[in-house]
Amino acid sequence: MTQTLHDMIIPTHSVLEMFVRGSVMYIAIFLLLRFVPKRQTGGLSTADILLIVLIADAAQNGMANEYRSVTEGLALVCTIVFWNFAIDWLEFHVPVIGKWLQPTPLLLIKDGHVIRKHLRQELITMDELMSHLREEGVSSPNEVALAYVEPDGSISVKKKQ
Repeated sequence: MTQTLHDMIIPTHSVLEMFVRGSVMYIAIFLLLRFVPKRQTGGLSTADILLIVLIADAAQNGMANEYRSVTEGLALVCTIVFWNFAIDWLEFHVPVIGKWLQPTPLLLIKDGHVIRKHLRQELITMDELMSHLREEGVSSPNEVALAYVEPDGSISVKKKQ
């Protein structure tokens, strides 16, 4: 079915409805991903992954005629970008919110002792931990003063002196 220029530009849904739907989805998915074990997210932050996925989906829907107009797709993309910026702004300007939205590093090894409870919490096997230690030139947890799983999912290691 061919669309006229009018059909492509004039929204068939309320732009406010698109903003509300986009806001609810962004915030809900952000909160869900906030509690996923950190090692699952790799080098990108949760908000980065979410932004990429949602913008791609919103833009695809707008371009593929799922909404009936490009304007609706653009309204949803703008909503997603708005929330991504708003959350970054809040994290920077309101430290209390930043601490809640951005997980803190989790201690995995202290003075050569592996904290198995934290490994289980992050779904990291001992083999995976040892692999990370070897990448840092460490052959045993006994050689480690501190090791953390960072908010981005990486593992940082401080060797004993």
